[in-house]
Amino acid sequence: MEFQDKVLKCIDCGVEFVFSAGEQSFFHDKKFRNEPKRCKACKTKRGAARGSGSSEGIRLTEKAFAQVVCSGCGKQTTVPFRPTQGRPVFCRECFVSRGQGQASA
Repeated sequence: MEFQDKVLKCIDCGVEFVFSAGEQSFFHDKKFRNEPKRCKACKTKRGAARGSGSSEGIRLTEKAFAQVVCSGCGKQTTVPFRPTQGRPVFCRECFVSRGQGQASA
């Protein structure tokens, strides 16, 4: 299959970028079905914002803290993650006591 360079428009910044024949071949070999939607600059910026790192290989992460009500005792607490809906969340004291209780059971 022969590929030709295509000019695409970035959905974030609107700038036109080239989807080269080589890139198309790679996408075809990997069985990727969708063409790229972002230019290289926007893809790098988006990756850094999502915590996947920057082009220099430095991983940038920010912990997400959430205010929740403990499923054990009912007090308000802060946890260092984003809770999953439908799963119980415990304050430090209840979490530790549950862990110790489960170890002896």
